[in-house]
Amino acid sequence: MAADRRIVIENCAIATVDANDTEYASGYVVVAGNRIESLGAGTAPEGLENVARRIDATGHLVTPGLVNTHHHFYQWITRGLATDHNLFDWLVALYPVWARIDERMVRAAAQGSLAVMARGGVTTAMDHHYVFPRGSGDLSGAIIGAARDMGVRFTLARGSMDRSEKDGGLPPDFAVETLDGALAATEETVRQHHDSSFDAMTQVAVAPCSPFSVSTDLLRDGAQLARRLGVRLHTHGSETVEEEKFCHELFGMGPTDYFESTGWLGEDVWMAHCVHMNDSDIAAFARTGTGVAHCPSSNARLAAGIARVPDMLAAGVPVGLGVDGTASNESGELHTELRNALLINRLGPHREAALNARQALRLGTYGGAQVLGRAAETGSLEPGKLADLVLWKLDTVAHASIADPVTALVFGAAAPVTASFVDGRQIVEDGRLLTADEDAIARSTRDEAQRLARIAAQG
Repeated sequence: MAADRRIVIENCAIATVDANDTEYASGYVVVAGNRIESLGAGTAPEGLENVARRIDATGHLVTPGLVNTHHHFYQWITRGLATDHNLFDWLVALYPVWARIDERMVRAAAQGSLAVMARGGVTTAMDHHYVFPRGSGDLSGAIIGAARDMGVRFTLARGSMDRSEKDGGLPPDFAVETLDGALAATEETVRQHHDSSFDAMTQVAVAPCSPFSVSTDLLRDGAQLARRLGVRLHTHGSETVEEEKFCHELFGMGPTDYFESTGWLGEDVWMAHCVHMNDSDIAAFARTGTGVAHCPSSNARLAAGIARVPDMLAAGVPVGLGVDGTASNESGELHTELRNALLINRLGPHREAALNARQALRLGTYGGAQVLGRAAETGSLEPGKLADLVLWKLDTVAHASIADPVTALVFGAAAPVTASFVDGRQIVEDGRLLTADEDAIARSTRDEAQRLARIAAQG
């Protein structure tokens, strides 16, 4: 939309998720071009020029768009497998299948992953892709192209693995890259696709997979590469007790100390899961500003445990929410993670005081933007920020009897999305994508899942 064209949204409840958690029981939002121009209580200012559209949002809650901080899009075509496994057994079962992916499969899987997130209120997505079989095509380009076509703001965490079975790792030998090959391909992906501008739609992070699938050299050199290029760093950390044992046996220290020894703590770093963190680990993350992608459904699916999110937040650790790969969270939706984060953390030692509805919403919006390094641009509704916002319909039978709209959104059933805007452009209307054919995506993901299963069965 042209910078001088305005969209006016009125008669809605608003949760800004700004620093003061400002909310309006009935208010307005004015979007000009790709920015939020103004918002407040009551009706929009009189005399606005170039109003292209007015939306009567009666019965809706407007929030910042959801921000996903950890995912593996390619897993969309391997959902429903190894459903009774812990992480290591799950990886051993699925790596031989994942090692057969190709560009066509990855593009279809990315479309499926993005479609379900986008129609559920995600406006900023990320994908940690680390499986690059030889001769599989331009996988990074396929993922980035799918996000661009969907109209979602996007970070590609260009992953890598160089520790295969022959080196004591889990991936098959033919599914990993060499150290030099991984670093060179990662640098090329950053140079080709990363946009550092305020309203960037595509950014790239450097993201070796995990301590048990990459060498110490790849971690250390990857951190140096990211900082030389001025981009962020991402990996998996402290996900399971098995990982803790692995790090002690191989490196003589726990995961957090190992990460710090390789340059992997800092304000430009975020890690997925961080389930098994002791007090000193949390203090190290807080001291260095290292962020966490909390993935409650995946952690439960793989029986990994309950992350100490209340303790992290109390210490000042930046925390966002992640879907994680859909081979360990088959729903693929982030808005359900608001509820799951709240409920699962209440099973921990803090019980009913662990998280409340507004803290859960903050994890899924501003917290995620903070973790991705984009809190100045998105994650809250404030004048001058990017127009990434969602209209949640809360006047149906599923929610209408809950007086507080934020409570309705977080504690209630998954709320319908009437409209979702990214960069001022509407991408969802009445729960359906405006930027893609969902039925065509369903067919292609089914076909590619079946093709992958046939290839994997042939060995």
